[in-house]
Amino acid sequence: MSGRTESQNIGYRVSATFDLDARFPGQVFRNNVGKSLFCEFDAVLTPDFWPALSAMARWHGDDHVDLLVLPDGDELPERSAVSLPVEASEDDYWAPIGFEPEGDALGSIAIAAKVVAVTGRSGKWGCWGERDPEIAVFRGFPSDATRDEWRDRFGPFLEARGALRSYLPPTFAGRIVPDEYAASLTSNYGAVG
Repeated sequence: MSGRTESQNIGYRVSATFDLDARFPGQVFRNNVGKSLFCEFDAVLTPDFWPALSAMARWHGDDHVDLLVLPDGDELPERSAVSLPVEASEDDYWAPIGFEPEGDALGSIAIAAKVVAVTGRSGKWGCWGERDPEIAVFRGFPSDATRDEWRDRFGPFLEARGALRSYLPPTFAGRIVPDEYAASLTSNYGAVG
């Protein structure tokens, strides 16, 4: 887990990739880094997901993966920033994510985090996730073939339209995604190019 200075450095690096004040369905990425894929938010904060993040970092020559937990109306969990080498194991990833401060599971990043931003030092890829609406988005695939291979290996992942049909309805009243929300998410994360 990172100390205060390292947490600030991680925050600075992550802010080069993301607009830390933005929230879904708005655009969270600062630059267009290609097509998007979505998954359920909680998947990102499991040990099994580490290989997917490490793979994204390796594509762009990053030697570390930085994860920043952002405030979203509540205080940050005690441990709010993590930087791990790409060679780290799933257990190495889970140690700070699942850490229970003072034995309180509710204080772990896995449970307490409301918004997370994950990227590498290259800034060429990223994962942004929000507990409400329970989704995470990924960008930074070097090619369509790489994206499809990554999706098949680490999925399930859906494009924006699929996320609007599958992941998002349970998070809205009546299980209906408002038209304005759907239009904004599609505009910001739909097909590129």
